[in-house]
Order: sequence, then C-alpha cells, then structure tokens
Amino acid sequence: MSNTAIIQTHDLVKTYTKGKVETRALRGVSMEIPRGSFSCIVGPSGHGKSTLMHLIGGLDRATSGGVTIDGTKYDDLSDNELSELRASKIGFVFQFFNLLQNLTAVENIETAMMFSKDALSAKEQRTRALELLRTVGLEDKADAKPFELSGGQQQRVSIARALANDPEILLMDEPTGNLDSKSEEEVLEQLLKIHKNGKTIVIVTHNVEVSDKAQMLFEVRDGKLNKVIKNEGKGE
Repeated sequence: MSNTAIIQTHDLVKTYTKGKVETRALRGVSMEIPRGSFSCIVGPSGHGKSTLMHLIGGLDRATSGGVTIDGTKYDDLSDNELSELRASKIGFVFQFFNLLQNLTAVENIETAMMFSKDALSAKEQRTRALELLRTVGLEDKADAKPFELSGGQQQRVSIARALANDPEILLMDEPTGNLDSKSEEEVLEQLLKIHKNGKTIVIVTHNVEVSDKAQMLFEVRDGKLNKVIKNEGKGE
C-alpha cells in the first residue's frame, strides 16, 4: 500500500443475487485515499457510490477484490475482528441522523463509547461527550432530545457521536442531504474544522457545495471508477 494512503481498494466487485437475477453494483474499483485528506465520492444515483462506502467501512463484504485500511486487509479478519477494527478506526455519519429519540444529545454520544476499546468510567464518558459537543458548537444543547433540535443540530450531534472513539476516518453518506441551506453550511463548517484537526474524511454526496471543498473527487459510474480529480488547496 502507498505510504500516504490510509484506505485502499483492490479490484473491488460487489454482486447482489436475487433468485436467478444478478446485479453487479461494483465492477472492479481500485482506489487510494490519502491519510488526512478530505475526499468525496460522486456520480449519478444508483451507480454504486453507497455500496462502495459500505464496503470501505466494513459494513458489507465484497464479492471479490478487497479493502485495506491502514495496512490491515479486511480479507484477513473474522467478522468479530472486522467489527473491532470498524469501532476503533471508523466513524459513520448518514443522511438520516439515527439518533435515539428517548436520549439527550450527550447521552446519544455516550452510547457510542460502549464499543470503545478503552474502558472509560461514566464520568469520563460524560466529560468526553461534552467536549465533543463543544467541538461541533452544541455545548448548550447537551440535555436536548433530538425532537428539540433542528436538522442541522441533529446532524452535528451525529458527527460528534461518530467521533466518540477518536477514529482516524469519518465515512459519510449524504450527510447534508436532509438539510436546508443554513443547516448545510453549519454542518460543512464543522466538517472542515474536524478535517483541519487531522481526520480523514470521505463523503458520498451529490451536493456541489460539499464536493467543491474536496481535495480529491472519485467519480463512480456504472459501478466503475470513472475518474479521479485532485483539487490542490481545497479542504480548507
């Protein structure tokens, strides 16, 4: 693997089978994502972007080919080992915030720490969760439940939750897709701050405002990597 790449895919193929019908979502995707970069995966709907993200994140297994994260090949891991790697290395943010509605913002973040390899006390969990809320500018919303928050605020809580175990990588699937323009700006501002602090961020998006900030664009069409565009000076 390249010295600068934290994520690498190798001739990645994913085929879904339903009865006698086979659908090939990915058709041999090989790519490298540099450590500490702000990258976007773009392309038309239904062409394999989200499938690629799920395979990179270890949420699904490839039909053939493979994924390497920070020098570790997914093929070498059992399901339990893959779950442990995912919990320690990767934070996920999705279009739908997936917050637990009966818990407060700070409690939603604390739940993610249940999967941490570090045994934190309840007091340590609360302290870290509050620090993360400050990171995304929501320290005053610690005791608010999701229904008391705007869409942008809920997404910022989900970003804080994704950072709970201090992952090196944030994978995001349309994180601004459900937001109005103002909320979108707020979320993008927080993502750029997080990236500036050293995280590798990979976003599946149709949003030009988001992809315009990316240092690298990976365009996926018909299940293949169609082109890679490097934007020097972006991600700031």
